[in-house]
Amino acid sequence: MSHSISSNDDEFGDIVLFPLTFSDDEEEQEDLTESSNDASDERESENEVEEIKPKAHMTLRQRRLSKSYAPLANLKLKVKPGQSRAQNHWIMAIKKARDLSDPWASFHIEDIKTEFCIRHRYNPHKKTWTKDEVQVKMMKKPFNRGAMRQCFRLKKISTFSRSGDWSHAQNYVAKRYIEKVDRDVYFQDVRLQMDAKVWGEEYNRHNPPKKVDIFQMYILEFKDRPGEPLYHLEHFIEGEYIKYNSNSGFVDENLRYTPQAFSHFTFERSAHNLIVVDIQGVGDLYTDPQIHTVGSCEYGDGNLGAKGMALFFHSHICNDICNSLNLTEFDLSPREIATHKDFLRAQRKSIMQTKVRGEIEQCLSLSPSSEKIDITRFLDHQRTCSTGVSDGHTPTDLDSPSMDDEEPMSVDSPSPSGVPYGVRFRSPSDTDSQSSMTKEGCRSSKERSPIYEPDDQRTTNHSHFRFDHHQLTLTNHLPTLHTLEEEEAFNRMAGSQNARPSCVALEKDFRKLMNHKIGDSILGKVHHEMAKYHEVGRFVLGDSKDEKLIDWESAIFHEEHAAELGELEAMVTMAKLYLGQDREVLVNCVVEPSDEHTNRGVDFMVEAAEAGDRGAMVYMGRAFETGDGLGTLRSVSWEDAVYWYEQAVKTHDNDEGGQFDCTINDPSYTLMAKQAEMYRQGGHGLDKDPQRAGDLYNEAAEAAMEAMKGRLANKYFALAEEAYGEMEEEEVETTG
Repeated sequence: MSHSISSNDDEFGDIVLFPLTFSDDEEEQEDLTESSNDASDERESENEVEEIKPKAHMTLRQRRLSKSYAPLANLKLKVKPGQSRAQNHWIMAIKKARDLSDPWASFHIEDIKTEFCIRHRYNPHKKTWTKDEVQVKMMKKPFNRGAMRQCFRLKKISTFSRSGDWSHAQNYVAKRYIEKVDRDVYFQDVRLQMDAKVWGEEYNRHNPPKKVDIFQMYILEFKDRPGEPLYHLEHFIEGEYIKYNSNSGFVDENLRYTPQAFSHFTFERSAHNLIVVDIQGVGDLYTDPQIHTVGSCEYGDGNLGAKGMALFFHSHICNDICNSLNLTEFDLSPREIATHKDFLRAQRKSIMQTKVRGEIEQCLSLSPSSEKIDITRFLDHQRTCSTGVSDGHTPTDLDSPSMDDEEPMSVDSPSPSGVPYGVRFRSPSDTDSQSSMTKEGCRSSKERSPIYEPDDQRTTNHSHFRFDHHQLTLTNHLPTLHTLEEEEAFNRMAGSQNARPSCVALEKDFRKLMNHKIGDSILGKVHHEMAKYHEVGRFVLGDSKDEKLIDWESAIFHEEHAAELGELEAMVTMAKLYLGQDREVLVNCVVEPSDEHTNRGVDFMVEAAEAGDRGAMVYMGRAFETGDGLGTLRSVSWEDAVYWYEQAVKTHDNDEGGQFDCTINDPSYTLMAKQAEMYRQGGHGLDKDPQRAGDLYNEAAEAAMEAMKGRLANKYFALAEEAYGEMEEEEVETTG
């Protein structure tokens, strides 16, 4: 509701002041920010009572009329006891605005020649561009520069101004790349910042202790200059400019909690699809952010993908604002948590800078091949902890947070169609589960349930996961669905949710509910990248280059988590690690051979084979054929061996150009010959079938001919004839 303020001063009479609000379609937007001196006192503001801000609405016509009133310098406003709090706030704000002076007045920018430019504006909601013509005055010399761009002072007059008074024009900063870049880079930067601004608005909708905003950015095209150069355009804001985190792992936890919580929020609210980092600016008004995405080349060269996400979460530990927003903690190893503060203090200044794809930071070289690191104790410890949490979790009072502990976070996502409110769903559970999934009616925005509800205290044993709106409650087990209709309704309901937790335990439960076994887990990719960073010494404290300081315990911790989340490369790594085979990650790590480790390795190898890894398929086929490396929990089975060989033949490995690579290990013709040999002999659960053996030998011969293996092809053709001959002998014996 709008508030009008009247001043009963005898000299000026009644003056009505309209609080202004601007829509996205209006030409100007004024950024109102708090003083930067108040920006660093978040930790002391827990007991402050937030003042009620008036919500005002004003049309464009009213805005123009308001500018026709006397200048603020001539206003004499008095705060009277009988006026409302909102009126007093507006009067004080006008007094402060009247006393402010132009910080750029001494540069006399108004005397510079006026230039007509084309302004390009981006609408992140409609994904469209609009352009119009504006008048600007810009200084020729830059007043500041960063790693990639230099900044120029600029004034822009409003297109609605009739007086042409440049002394009251708004101050802006025009930014241009130092090195020559493609023109599309400027447009990509604007899309990035405006998309980040939308995420800032989404963050504010969840009522954080302090709201954030991101500069609105435009593109100016100087059409009358040679080459029609492009510049980025932003409002100029006075205050102390601070970098809170970078896109390459720098996190300054000692200054502010809000920037780090905002980055964490974007990761979970986007279902792990992106994270907004490189937070910098004045107070909670940010500029030049970076967005990391997985599987996309959007958002420029600063998009480091899962690597950038891993770098952020290694430096981030949830703070009070994360807890107030019900964000779940990213799983870090006990050693990482213990050394977190030391790591922040020892951060190298180099990681404060924004990194781009292709820039390789100096990391420790891999250990010599002769030096092996025994990590058996780390694996056994991790396995014990994992079993205790997922299989034999002992409930505590932390596992049952109260519904009324904090004001919940709300998400305005559409309700799934076709599911009546008040329906209770029950679906098949794992072993000992008795949990259920419930769904209640929607409540108001202040009463909606949080996206997920972690424990009130910091713990990695998250056992409660509740989706927004409908209170889908999960407690580490799968529910039971008795009918097909209930199962379909549940799938629609679960599929409509977007937010996903950062906790491995909840992500595993979510994947079970969605029937996702392999792949499609960005959280798994993040843990995998973090393990690789540990291996190369990226997180070694300080500037020392001692390879003995590499945290192998944390590397194993994250690699095993990645494997549990279905990351294929991590599953193959863990399988080969337990089985003592060569691998590309954790190259110099070894474990003590034992039946338990072999069984564990075979389990991972089966999962990798089911995920589509051809090498794992060949391993399982050979293991079931010979019994070598099969472990104690499985026995020789030629039927299973034939199955895995067939799957491997169907899975072709191609070279970089997409062509079939005939030099791969275990080419298809050798696998066909192995199947033919087993069918020819029979046994171990496989029926003897000479005709099938002959057919497979012929297929192997043709594949060998394509691979330019003439002698081998002739051998297979001869074996095929022998197999067919055995088939004829069996027919004669049967008829005789």
